[in-house]
Amino acid sequence: MGSPNRLFNRQKTLHEILGGGLVADVMLWRRGNLTVGILFVTLAAWVVFEKSGYTLLSLVSSVLLLIVILFLWAKSAAILNRPAPPLPELHLSEAMVVAYLLLISVLGGLTDFLTLGYTSLVLLLTVLALYERYEDHVDSYVISGCRKMQQL
Repeated sequence: MGSPNRLFNRQKTLHEILGGGLVADVMLWRRGNLTVGILFVTLAAWVVFEKSGYTLLSLVSSVLLLIVILFLWAKSAAILNRPAPPLPELHLSEAMVVAYLLLISVLGGLTDFLTLGYTSLVLLLTVLALYERYEDHVDSYVISGCRKMQQL
């Protein structure tokens, strides 16, 4: 598998690179029903947002209201000597957050968030599945293109 005809001389399959679990199976269409279900639910959500006039701002405000309720619950639990609600810990570096915010800002200026999100999901699922299927052809074309670019 680690032949010189592979991009980056990799020795793992695309499925192994993606983690080899349920997420990799969905992204590579190995669980077709689940992948189609995710696409249809995402499409339905996109259509509801686009056609109903329910905006992302109203959704974000609802989520923020939920966060405030959880915050008040945690504070009141401390006062009343009750257990706090279980919340997962999230650790992100500042540089990563800044890079993601800059990327979202640039892309957000080009299109609305819902269309960008839906298009990104469809492209991600399509490109990965097609690459896995035609991996040898794509790798050989990219490698020959890189060699031609180096000759220039």
